[in-house]
Amino acid sequence: MFTGIVAELGEVAGIEQRGDAARLTIRGSTEGVSPGESIAVNGVCLTVAGILDGTFTADVMGETLDRSSLGGLTPGAPVNLEQSVRLADRLGGHLVQGHVDGTGTIISRSPAEHWDQVRISLPASISRYVVHKGSIAVDGISLTISALGPPGGETRGETRGETRGETRGESGGETWFEVCLIPETLKRTTMGTRQPGDVVNLEVDVIAKYVERLLSGEANQ
Repeated sequence: MFTGIVAELGEVAGIEQRGDAARLTIRGSTEGVSPGESIAVNGVCLTVAGILDGTFTADVMGETLDRSSLGGLTPGAPVNLEQSVRLADRLGGHLVQGHVDGTGTIISRSPAEHWDQVRISLPASISRYVVHKGSIAVDGISLTISALGPPGGETRGETRGETRGETRGESGGETWFEVCLIPETLKRTTMGTRQPGDVVNLEVDVIAKYVERLLSGEANQ
């Protein structure tokens, strides 16, 4: 379990392809880390397989490569790192499992003087779990949704410098959401350099999925 508060920017030191799997070597802080523990890499929960000279290795199975953006990593790429939370830690973000639900693509980026506004596409399969002012993990970063645009629907939340009509039509009916990034997030995470066209990992609030299942009556079947 994680909180979506990125501890540091790591770096991909190496990638070993293993058929339908891969072994990643990540450079980052390994203080207090032991093999078998979990570390979120761009929001994906990975198990530490080994530690050596300021790096750790982790095996990534085919399911994870298919569902997340880890398959597109290259040596030298920066990655967001967060160690699993302890029960005594502060919950600075929200409950994040490190189980990616899908990927989105950055549609646009609007810099302001002290913050950036980023619009990201939202897969239809998980859009029902996303709400205005709710939480979502983007590449493992706990972020608050500042605006939400369902296909053919009203834009929820104000978008700086745009009218509701302009916002609704800009992405051609595609479901999207927006987040506002403060300087600390821009400095400490990969979202500081992400550009339109980049693919990011998305994890919705797991509580929403449990509520849906309970209301549907599936849990009693």
